[in-house]
Parts: sequence; structure tokens; C-alpha cells
Amino acid sequence: MFSTITKLTKVAIQASLLVVTVSALAQDGTIYPLKAPAEPNAILLGTGGVEGQPTSETWFRQWGDPMARNITTATLTPFLPKPGKANGAAIIVAPGGGFRWLSLSNEGWEVAQALADRGIAAFVLKYRLHPTPESLDAFKESMNRTFAAATPSSESTKDKAPASPPRMDLSNQLKDAETAYAMIVRRATEWGIDTSRLGMIGFSAGAGLTMHCTLHSKSMQLDFIGPIYGGMGPVEVPKNAPPMFNVIATDDFLFRGQFGVVDSWFKAGRPVEFHLYQNGGHGFGLGNPGRTSNRWFDAFLHWLDVNSFLTTKPGK
Repeated sequence: MFSTITKLTKVAIQASLLVVTVSALAQDGTIYPLKAPAEPNAILLGTGGVEGQPTSETWFRQWGDPMARNITTATLTPFLPKPGKANGAAIIVAPGGGFRWLSLSNEGWEVAQALADRGIAAFVLKYRLHPTPESLDAFKESMNRTFAAATPSSESTKDKAPASPPRMDLSNQLKDAETAYAMIVRRATEWGIDTSRLGMIGFSAGAGLTMHCTLHSKSMQLDFIGPIYGGMGPVEVPKNAPPMFNVIATDDFLFRGQFGVVDSWFKAGRPVEFHLYQNGGHGFGLGNPGRTSNRWFDAFLHWLDVNSFLTTKPGK
């Protein structure tokens, strides 16, 4: 699936991803160093490193969740259903973090386990990131400076897009996703996967990567996508674009009253389901109790079921 995205749309998506990065840090500046957790099931993708990366992968904890930055080695971690429970569907899960860190627990492992518990083979994509300063203090300061520069100062922020950051190169991330997709297809029999029911969901920047793959990849043939609280700007939709399930809350700073990507899918005649929640903020992962967005995951599973993505197709 491939299509060119307009220059305006590309800048809008990249601006949204940058704001995701810096706003998250602005909400709570307390970050704690964390020893890298064991990842025994992670499979190396062998896609190379990151040019100009001055430091090694480091981990920290924020809002109670483990997160990683300066990732130079991409991996794929399978979360497979228990024997007898698998329905053959498979989903690549892309965590967010503005392409400068990954919220691997809240938007990766927890989501993948929840999918596996419901019979869906899930694969957490730990993709390569853009470099950040080595020390946590410098990391925090650099993000806060960028946030100050990117946040509109006018009172009517709803009507203004974020300031445009330098153009982001997502070639590493696209290669990581394409390699992960190819590995899943290659090992489909081993993992009990129906390759005609292989989709991708992503959160925040991961939603941006999901959309980037949909618009630009020449090798990924995604059967469905789920951008969760990602950028909402309009895009040029490929003729064979997959069905889309889209989620965002009205109090998410990325929403800004925009419906562009949903409108683009609708006008292209492609299947789309959109859930605009009253509240939930940004970065809610599987959900926050007491917010209307808390049950988006149940809605997603119902959407998959109604569209026959959880049912074995003839000949499989």
C-alpha cells in the first residue's frame, strides 16, 4: 500500500508527534532512572542502528510506567494466546513517545497481553528512536524547551495547529515495522496466524507510525489499522486502504476539534469507525477508570468481531 501524502499533511502529522513528546513531560516532570528490565522473548529484527546516536539505550519510570529511550536496536516481542484459545488474528502493537522514547508497558506489553488473553496474537514493536541527551535532567530540559517553542501562545489554541518542528525522518521506523511484518508473515504457521487478518494498532506517535506505514509502505498489506489518540489531520488515502478504527478524547490536546483523517477515510469510501470520547486526556493506554474512554478496548474488540477479523476465513 503506497500513496504520497501532501506536504501540508506531513508537516501537521510531524508537528502533532512532536507535541506528544514534549507535552507528556510537561504534565509531570518527575522521572526516575530504571534498570533495564529483562525482555526474554524479544526477537532481534536486525535492521541496523541509529546514525549519530551518542549514547546507549536507557530506561526510566514515569507515572509508574517503565519507558525506554535512545533505542538503537529494534525488536519484536510476541504475546501469543494460550493453546486452544487462538482465533488466528494478529496485531502489531506500536507504543508511543514522540519517537524519542517508548511507553512500552502502558502502550505495549499491557495492550499485547490483553489481546492475547482474547485469542489474538500480538507483537510489540520496539522500534528505533531519535537520539536524546544522555542524562535524565538534560533529556527533561530539552523536551521542555521544545514544548515551550511548540505550544501556541494565543488563547484560541483550538483553531491553531502546533508550530511546525523540523521534518522528522521516519525511515528507520518504517523499516523496523516492515521487517516485523515480514517476520510475522514468514512465521505465520509457527505462530498460528491467518495472514489475511493481520493488522496494526499504535498509540500517539505509534498511531503516527501506523498511519505512516499505511500511507507509505510498499511491502505491508495491513488488513486493518487502529490509530489510538494520534494526529487527526487529513491525509491522501490509498485506494486499497484498510478499515480503520480511530479513537481520541475531546480533552486530548491533539484533537483540537479536527476530524481530518476520519473525513479522509470516509470520503475515500473506505470503512472507518470513529470514537470521540468526552474525556480521557492523552496517553490513557487501555483506559483510565472514571473516564468515558475507559471502554475503548471493548469497542475495538467488538469492531474486530463484527468485521470478521476474529473469525477463521474459508481455506484457513
